[in-house]
Amino acid sequence: MTDQTDKPTAPQSDKAVEDNNLRSPIRPVHPDNNEDAARPATAKSGMIAKAAQLSTDKAVSDAESAPLDTMPENPQAALELLRRKMEIVANEFGEGKINRAQFNAIYGRYSEQRTIIETLLKRNPENPAWKQAAAPGHTSFLRQHFEARLSYYLVYQHNIPTPLMMGGKQQANMDQISSVLQALWQMSKRPKIGLARKEMGGGQWLVLALGEFSVTLALFMLEPSVAQATLVRDLHNDFERANRRSLSNGTRSLDRFVFPQRALAEKDIGG
Repeated sequence: MTDQTDKPTAPQSDKAVEDNNLRSPIRPVHPDNNEDAARPATAKSGMIAKAAQLSTDKAVSDAESAPLDTMPENPQAALELLRRKMEIVANEFGEGKINRAQFNAIYGRYSEQRTIIETLLKRNPENPAWKQAAAPGHTSFLRQHFEARLSYYLVYQHNIPTPLMMGGKQQANMDQISSVLQALWQMSKRPKIGLARKEMGGGQWLVLALGEFSVTLALFMLEPSVAQATLVRDLHNDFERANRRSLSNGTRSLDRFVFPQRALAEKDIGG
């Protein structure tokens, strides 16, 4: 409820209304002031609501401009900062920068923090325990723990069962790879270029980047992000572009080739 003397606020733009509808509300803590007890109930209620709204608006403003690792000064700022972080991680997944496991772990952590803070404030708005629940940390560990890691990669010329190049930290399961290649090469309408991801069991995922003359297969532990799969595709496209003459001639001499795919093993690519 608001004072009758409040001026009407300017109408929000369609985008602002849409953004507000997408965001779940922060529950403001209404202050109690015993000195206002003698005032009329209507006036007192309006002042309390207005003060609470001003407090919430300041918390939102402070949280939106604060670094993500800042410790908030009050619980409203803490809730707004968590909401901001949840939006950021949702955008990261939408843009393909992180995988599903990373999203679930990080978003779940922020959601848990938010629920704890709201529960504490509901029980006792003066309880400082919200600070412990709002403390930053853990999400960097979750991001690293659940990112996909390359196990190995192989490069094949089409219809030649021996790899032209291989690399990585682990030995490839050649029976498994052979089965995938046979299915690929027996396709009646195989596309000239393409990209695919396939779950292989045991937490392993295979990324297959197809070109006109060759194919690169990269095996990851955990599901790779879209960005990781796109990197495999880009490296394979560069491989075919750089080695087009040798590939079209059917050359097998390694000294005639360059392998952009080495970048997959030379750095531990993350999500």
